[in-house]
Amino acid sequence: MYTIEQVAGIVKGKLQAADNSAVIEHLLLDSRKLVFPANTLFFSIKGPRRDGHQYLQELVDKGVTNFVIHETAAAQLPSTVNAVIVKDTQVALQALTAYHRKQFNYPVIGITGSNGKTIVKEWLNQLLAAKYAIVRSPKSYNSQIGVPLSVWQMNTQYNLGIFEAGISQSGEMERLEKIIQPQIGIFTNVGDAHSEGFLNSRQKVKEKLQLFKHAKTLIYCSDYP
Repeated sequence: MYTIEQVAGIVKGKLQAADNSAVIEHLLLDSRKLVFPANTLFFSIKGPRRDGHQYLQELVDKGVTNFVIHETAAAQLPSTVNAVIVKDTQVALQALTAYHRKQFNYPVIGITGSNGKTIVKEWLNQLLAAKYAIVRSPKSYNSQIGVPLSVWQMNTQYNLGIFEAGISQSGEMERLEKIIQPQIGIFTNVGDAHSEGFLNSRQKVKEKLQLFKHAKTLIYCSDYP
């Protein structure tokens, strides 16, 4: 758990606080999935279809009091709530969860590849569940916002993490590596999925390998050129 004041410091944001000791336990990106308003931090992320800033008042009305917002939206929230104001809310989300990841020393397995990431993750979970308490990516949470939500689940009740990472263009894996920080890597394969975001197969492989630049062990098909 973190206070809203600690969050502001971690993400290097400006805190506009009604209560700087408010405790954060849950992260929210989708207003429809609100469960615990009192301890939830809403990240107002602008995506290709929706802008999270459109739902600020709705969430205030539902009892949410902690927000991370873009600097242009500061006037949209009442003074009765806490707002961390940043230049990029997605970058702030990634910074917070990368910091959170560093608080735990147990092994983490990172999985990437064009196909099979979720299957391999679930297969490993079934094989290892009798021996380890495992935290893993929900469903196929492997994107720029899915990975942060996955890693946020880490806590002291677990002793092994298994997270998958997917990218669609150059530069994305470097950000995900900082969040997952795997000691063990699994590279499933390289196929045609999301190839439009890369110059060629060689660049695609190089980008995906960024996930493992600090890993001690890498598992891949030995006959894969």
